[in-house]
Amino acid sequence: MRRVPAFVAMLLLCAGAFAQQPYPSRPIRFIVPYAPGGGTDIVARLLAQRLGENLGQPVVVENHAGSSGVIGTEMASKAAPDGYTLLLGTTGPFAVNPNLYPKLYDPGKDFAPVSLVSSAAQLLAVNPSLPIKSVKELIAYAKANPGKLAFSSAGGSSRLSGEMLNVLADIQMLHVPYRGVGSAATAIVSGEVSLGFSDIVVLLPHVKSGKLRALATTGAKRSAAVPDLPTVAEEGVPGFESAVWYGVLVPAATPKEIVARLHGAVVKAVQTPEFRDRLLREGSDVVGNTPEEFAAYIARDRERWAQIVKAGNIKVE
Repeated sequence: MRRVPAFVAMLLLCAGAFAQQPYPSRPIRFIVPYAPGGGTDIVARLLAQRLGENLGQPVVVENHAGSSGVIGTEMASKAAPDGYTLLLGTTGPFAVNPNLYPKLYDPGKDFAPVSLVSSAAQLLAVNPSLPIKSVKELIAYAKANPGKLAFSSAGGSSRLSGEMLNVLADIQMLHVPYRGVGSAATAIVSGEVSLGFSDIVVLLPHVKSGKLRALATTGAKRSAAVPDLPTVAEEGVPGFESAVWYGVLVPAATPKEIVARLHGAVVKAVQTPEFRDRLLREGSDVVGNTPEEFAAYIARDRERWAQIVKAGNIKVE
């Protein structure tokens, strides 16, 4: 019998040992498709710290901003499916952008969902000088005064929430764009525009000071941050649901056992009181569901926005 040279045997043993290394055996990168400092980045950094503790390896956040989240999302879709590249996906890149841009990654085919982390409803608020104290009164006023109501937005979900109300309530409010959420909120306070949708954490201080009047939140259920406020759907607009969600995904073809390991680590992370309390202060409700539930959630949200984009004739600006 022919003997295997010693150095070859050593290489084979090393290769076998390497192949059998438990996952994860090195640092993991966590792609955020937006710039540092925003809501997506805040959630990612909170999560990365706890994921690192749960997985026993550093989870390093990488910001790759541009094109409304497209650049970082496409980068993640092309990464090796080995569990060492995670993406914090969100509403824009997964539910909205595919309906606005003709050629993009395919959210349903290019990614394997791990878990929905959180969902943040927005707040609908009006200038208190308006004789409007509910969503029903807002709709009635808009129908009696077509084209007289204007809503501010900083683009993205705040603009789309207004367009959704236009479509589902069959009203005509004018969209007025602003460069940032702060400017969009100031425009409502000053009376430059009539109303607006924005993050709860942005508008709530103005509501508490009496400078704005809150009418409703935009999620599928009431927000834990403002539980006394009804949802827009509760106020007579069935099917209205507009929330900014965040979830962990990996490239398609990532082994199921790795997805399962990541899922366990994510769910454990989001269930910690510190994580929940911090996101609640930001106006977000923590979720933590299964990969299958998350996949179905993305598909439903994408279809919902497809209908609004088409009905509202929304174009990329």
